[in-house]
Amino acid sequence: MQKIKLNNGVEMPLLGLGVFQIADLDQCEQTVLTAIKSGYRLIDTASFYLNESAVGNAIKKSGVVREELFVTTKLWVQDSGYQKTKTAFERSLKELQLEYLDLYLIHQALGDYYGSWRAMEDLYKDGKIRAIGISNFFSDRVVDLIAHNEIVPAVNQIEINPFYQRADEHELLKKNNILTQSWASFAEGKNDFFNNEVISSIGRKHNRSVAQITLRWLIQRGIAVIPKSVRKERMLENYSVWDFELSKDDMDAIATLDTGNSVFFDHRDPETAEWLTKLTF
Repeated sequence: MQKIKLNNGVEMPLLGLGVFQIADLDQCEQTVLTAIKSGYRLIDTASFYLNESAVGNAIKKSGVVREELFVTTKLWVQDSGYQKTKTAFERSLKELQLEYLDLYLIHQALGDYYGSWRAMEDLYKDGKIRAIGISNFFSDRVVDLIAHNEIVPAVNQIEINPFYQRADEHELLKKNNILTQSWASFAEGKNDFFNNEVISSIGRKHNRSVAQITLRWLIQRGIAVIPKSVRKERMLENYSVWDFELSKDDMDAIATLDTGNSVFFDHRDPETAEWLTKLTF
């Protein structure tokens, strides 16, 4: 498994398992346990996913020493603000049955995320979090957060897939030494993703699946990935992307698929913002 150094020197696996939409706790626990036994060392969850406890149970049962694992969770909108963030962090830590987090992210650029960031800076300085970052922050919010705070985010986790490639945003993050991490790398199957002819043709050339070609495309762009699967064979498939490389022609062909638009929704649309601020758990 390849790793990358974050801007504070902490090493993070470039590929991990995401557990979004694995609501059944028994299934989530078994999925994470299977992933760890299959070689995965990064697990990405969130308080909003309501499965932190299952992730914690799996980590405990895996028998893998804590220092070998990289665990990420996220702060939801309703918990934003300085004191609420500290309370939510302790709740997540308890659910995960951990003494520290490897990465803690602000899930959305909504609410009092400045208060949240300052709480996270304090938690980081206290040694309770090894790295702090953000999720779903657009470039203007990233620049503003950097300008008015002490610690530069280590990671920005955003939607990136062949249909929504965000090259300019990725370049800005690189310029500021922030790692880009992709969610929805496979566009959750939208737009008939797994039958896309451009990616399929590249897959036939390399004898690889659409998923493997996509993950390799992201990794070669310097983007970390957290694909979700509950099936062991798919986990192993997603994990096996280190022994081949895409050519410039391959990369350029995938670049033609970019639509410039999310396959889900625009986070900066007022109706979306209102919807997200009302989502509770």
